[in-house]
Amino acid sequence: METTRHFVATIYVVNDGATLLHEHEKLGMWLPPGGHIDRDELPHEAALRECYEETGLEPDLVADSGELESETARSLPEPQQFLLEDIHVHEGEVGHQHIDHVYYGEGESRTVDPAGDDETPAEAWEWFTVEELTGRAAELPADVVEVGIEAIETVQNG
Repeated sequence: METTRHFVATIYVVNDGATLLHEHEKLGMWLPPGGHIDRDELPHEAALRECYEETGLEPDLVADSGELESETARSLPEPQQFLLEDIHVHEGEVGHQHIDHVYYGEGESRTVDPAGDDETPAEAWEWFTVEELTGRAAELPADVVEVGIEAIETVQNG
């Protein structure tokens, strides 16, 4: 079986010691805002666009950008995590994977008001504190718990 890979971008939005997650309809798991990177987008732009479409929030990225700047190249905001995620596994073989650029961002509010069409409704989103992430770990993917906690701590420690 050939494995198909897509480039995606995700952002863990943090506000007042909590991060925002929703139960993804198709995948059946709790996830932060994110999605596929369009052909004309850079990864951090896709993360911010997906976040706005899905939640209406416009967080500030917490990302180092390096200092390289020349006539032919420049540094981009670096993802906090760079993950290879198995999406569809059939009989032990992986058919679809995401190459995920994971960013952290600080949101100014907790008001979720999706801006895109056909998005998950606002009431389906939940803010999770560190205690809630660990307390509900049995129903959350292990990487979401670990990265969610790291995002909260990173934003809080500025």
